[in-house]
Amino acid sequence: LLFGMSSEKQESFLKMSILTTAAILSFATRLFSVLRFESVIHEFDPYFNYRTTQYLAEEGFYKFHNWFDDRAWYPLGRIIGGTIYPGLMITSTVIYNILHFINITLEIRNICVFLAPLFSSFTTLITFLLTKELKDTRSGLIAAAMISIVPGYISRSVAGSYDNEAIAIFCMLLTYYAWIKSVKTGSILWSAFTALAYFYMVSSWGGYVFLINLIPMHVFVLMVTGRFSHRIYVAYSTLYCIGTILSMQISFVGFQPVQTSEHMMALGVFGLCQILGGINYLKTKIIGDDFQTLFQFIIYLIGGVVIAVGTLLTISGKHIYILIIFL
Repeated sequence: LLFGMSSEKQESFLKMSILTTAAILSFATRLFSVLRFESVIHEFDPYFNYRTTQYLAEEGFYKFHNWFDDRAWYPLGRIIGGTIYPGLMITSTVIYNILHFINITLEIRNICVFLAPLFSSFTTLITFLLTKELKDTRSGLIAAAMISIVPGYISRSVAGSYDNEAIAIFCMLLTYYAWIKSVKTGSILWSAFTALAYFYMVSSWGGYVFLINLIPMHVFVLMVTGRFSHRIYVAYSTLYCIGTILSMQISFVGFQPVQTSEHMMALGVFGLCQILGGINYLKTKIIGDDFQTLFQFIIYLIGGVVIAVGTLLTISGKHIYILIIFL
């Protein structure tokens, strides 16, 4: 026995050792630019993000949100609050303030440089949890080890590459993990946490559109295959309502979740959830032929409304005026 431990404790020790090694390896493999040269921000966009983070740390969120930067997009300038995803800057500033609160005085530049390697370690951990939920612990350890050294992710999260993807990949996987937990449990608490993780993703990167399409697609497939349940209804309805309201608080997003085409799948699946939820409820209250009659009436009513609305939308303006006169 290893160090006199039982087999269960040995297994737990090996799991923790592998996971810790993967997280350290994920952080260490992204430090070569700092070790070979120095702690600097690379490229144009990361440096712009660093400047906005520095301004946020010095001036506070209110001034940051209303800041007109005359050095960006020169000579036009740029309204910062309404043209960026602020999650990256807020994350760095929160870490900066926490460290200063406990008297660890790091420069905001160093926090920005090392933020991506730090979150790559967090991504390793959340990948383990996600894969463990989907398969088992062994698969989770393999997935964590692989994502810690995958070249495509390393290229977007090296030290000094202070861009949105630095934290966005972690946010995406966190949202997927919370979604799987909410589907399995049917818990409003997990669903609300999924909405918060989705909000963090929206505030960090425009790639949140992948989330708000993939999750509804998952729910739709469950509907088609006859696996829709009350747990799915609770999980998705809570996620969509809270997540949409929260996402609209980001100035750069605004009313896009209820206006643009890339968000319509989420809205449509939400509507289908309500219809199926209502049908399942009526099944428990109405028995036999009465339910079939009511169901056919609802289908005909919805079909009639759709046809009427479609007809009105295709009629030109002068024909509508004639119709109004006769009515």
